[in-house]
Amino acid sequence: MVPFSFAGHDFLADPQGALHWPAEQALLVADLHLEKASWFARLGQFLPPYDSQATLAALTELVDRTGVKKLYCLGDSFHDRFGCDRLPEAARAMLLALTARLDWVWIIGNHDPGFADHCGGRLVEAVHVRGLTLRHEADPLDHSPELSGHFHPKLRITTRGKNVSRRCYVASATKLILPAFGALTGGLDAGHPEIRKKVGSEAAALVPVADRMLRFPLAA
Repeated sequence: MVPFSFAGHDFLADPQGALHWPAEQALLVADLHLEKASWFARLGQFLPPYDSQATLAALTELVDRTGVKKLYCLGDSFHDRFGCDRLPEAARAMLLALTARLDWVWIIGNHDPGFADHCGGRLVEAVHVRGLTLRHEADPLDHSPELSGHFHPKLRITTRGKNVSRRCYVASATKLILPAFGALTGGLDAGHPEIRKKVGSEAAALVPVADRMLRFPLAA
């Protein structure tokens, strides 16, 4: 994990897309999209049905490694409001084990409004922690420091004749958008106009690698 600061708080960014907040003993993740494959299967498009297990296994490993006590999911945790109902037995057991051991907060996203069965934890529209607002989608009219998800940002560059795509964080002075943590999620280019109008022209894409954070200004 790579240390960096946002809005006066110290975090550790994981390349998988999780954000460790040591002062709060918390992990923040966005856009798990659990049971996305089973949702597509109902429409006749069959994908490998292991996305939830892979996502929850990766999340369990991070929880064990960091020893956190809290976990904030920044929306679109399930691909639809009935996603939790479709969890395979092994994935459901992993999720229940996590929500039982942690102070688990589900922030509601546009894919999972009103989901009734959420395997533990508590549901909120947004939450305020130490002067930071945690919500699903960035609000350009809110000028207070804010962390969100929704856009699944990825940095796409061409280097040495090869196209490279990496999950990235997008940060300005008051906005921080997390990448999607889910195993079966696509991504929107970090410089896309929809992202830039949320975070402003001075934002940058941040890519954690090894022991440092690479910064790519979106204006470039």
